[in-house]
Amino acid sequence: QVQLVESGGGLVQPGGSLRLSCVASGSIFRLGAMAWYRQAPGKQRELVARIIGDGNLYYLESVKGRFTIARDNARNSVYLQMNSLKSEDTAVYYCNGAVWSDVTSVDEYWGQGTQVTVSS
Repeated sequence: QVQLVESGGGLVQPGGSLRLSCVASGSIFRLGAMAWYRQAPGKQRELVARIIGDGNLYYLESVKGRFTIARDNARNSVYLQMNSLKSEDTAVYYCNGAVWSDVTSVDEYWGQGTQVTVSS
C-alpha cells in the first residue's frame, strides 16, 4: 500500500509564496511521473505541473514563471514552490504520481489534498 501525503498549504496574501510538499510512503521501488493538480470551487481539477524524470517538466500556462516543481528521489518526495501567488491560485492542491512497487508493477496514487487560499 502506498500513500501520498501533502503538506504546506495555508492562507497567504497576494504576492506571497508557499511551498507544497508531497511524501510517498509504503511499498515503493521508485517514483515515476509526479504531478500537482488543483481544484477550485465549482471548477474541474486541472494539471498544474508535472515532472517526469528530472528534466521533463510541464506547467500550466497561468503558473509559468511563478511555480516550480522539483523532486527528491532519495526522499520519495515532490515539491511545488509557488511564488507571486494570485487570488486565482486559490484551490485544493493534490499530489499525484505513478509509483512502482517493483520492476513490473506501477499504479497511480493521489494525495488527500491541501488547501491553498490566497487572500488579503
